Amino acid sequence: MSEPISPKRVRTVHLQQFKDAGQKFSMLTAYDAQIASIFDEAGIELLLVGDSASSVMMGHSSTLPITTEEMLVFTKSVVNGANRALVVADLPFGSYEGSPAQAVATGVRFMKEAGAQAVKIEGGAAMADHVHALVSAGIPVIAHIGFTPQSEHALGGYRVQGRGESAQALIDDALALEAAGAFCVLMEMVPEELATQVDRALRVPTIGIGAGNGTTGQVLVWQDMLGLGSGRVPRFVKQYANLREVVSQAAAQYRSDVSAGSFPAPEHTFEG
Repeated sequence: MSEPISPKRVRTVHLQQFKDAGQKFSMLTAYDAQIASIFDEAGIELLLVGDSASSVMMGHSSTLPITTEEMLVFTKSVVNGANRALVVADLPFGSYEGSPAQAVATGVRFMKEAGAQAVKIEGGAAMADHVHALVSAGIPVIAHIGFTPQSEHALGGYRVQGRGESAQALIDDALALEAAGAFCVLMEMVPEELATQVDRALRVPTIGIGAGNGTTGQVLVWQDMLGLGSGRVPRFVKQYANLREVVSQAAAQYRSDVSAGSFPAPEHTFEG
């Protein structure tokens, strides 16, 4: 068996090497330098500055309201905290769909102003020209198919995609996006058998979220993975910690100490 791939700095070429070697890689969302640094040191290969920041960081009910300017701030923060991981930024809703030229203009901003090493856009074969234009401009692209949160209203809400007769359409989308130059295809909320079929049909690696274990890589929203939220946990999420409970207990203890006058104690104060 070949040695595990462990580059000092993760590049798009290394992700292809992962797939060629039959090795898996991991991706987590990140929105600030501190969390990015922790995940980077833990060996996470890709950090996604997701438009999920709209919900988990800004409190919106969907990904749609977040702006390019806001995403640029989050992206630059993550770039500042990452030394090894490949940083990928979501292009937010309304910033790329209008035309390939619009996609390139927005993509350039994320590369130039925020330091992202790649971008992610949602949509199937209809976005092939946009992907081609981005890649031609020197901007690496991850294509996002299956359930695409920016299209939640058009898709009728959060629903599994690619079931029944629509399965072939999803395969066709993946092939078209690969042909357009996407270096990776992300599939969200897709039946495992179909996602595995797509991975086998593509030369480039795939990433899954709610797409089973047949993809090359996996991605989760970090607040879901570490149990920071309070709502329903999606079926495809495994919680590796319960940070909401830990943080809540710590905050309550801090309040209690302040109220009782036990904090700050002498060891927390300065002498004249």
